[in-house]
Amino acid sequence: MIFLILNVVIHNFRINCGKDINKINYEETFSEKNNIDEEIEINIGKEKEKLNWYIEISVISLKAPIQESVNMEVLNEFVGHFEETSKTAGNIGLAGHNRGYKNNYFENLNKLKIGDEIKYKYNEFEGIYYVEKIEIIKSTNWSYLEKSPNNRITLITCIENKPDLRLCIQAIQK
Repeated sequence: MIFLILNVVIHNFRINCGKDINKINYEETFSEKNNIDEEIEINIGKEKEKLNWYIEISVISLKAPIQESVNMEVLNEFVGHFEETSKTAGNIGLAGHNRGYKNNYFENLNKLKIGDEIKYKYNEFEGIYYVEKIEIIKSTNWSYLEKSPNNRITLITCIENKPDLRLCIQAIQK
């Protein structure tokens, strides 16, 4: 069942990521895109829940809010969390746009190097991870999002003009 749900979510991400995007909003500045409040309000029914959920990668000047799901509505505003992955332990899977949208949080992900630090915060949980793998994977290879016995974070984004490929960054918590 989890495999079926993961395939549906990934298929939706793959379809949206493969679109040819030619219009980029150049009016936003880099600092405006990354200037976020640490508390994010998410509507849940009639109530609002305040989450302190974000990713921070100082070497590429990134601080981005995270929200559940990798559908287009979420990815247009946030870094998306693959729902079938963990939020605190094991393998945390995140996806984000890198060009052509209002918020291209992963636009400099390709500049990361082995050993670079990634900070992740989900409410009271805080983790620091160090880049261990930088891979180009096929859009159908979702093995990098599978459960893991060690704590890791997996970041996935599209590759320009290559709809069948993805950039995958994996970092290990030490």
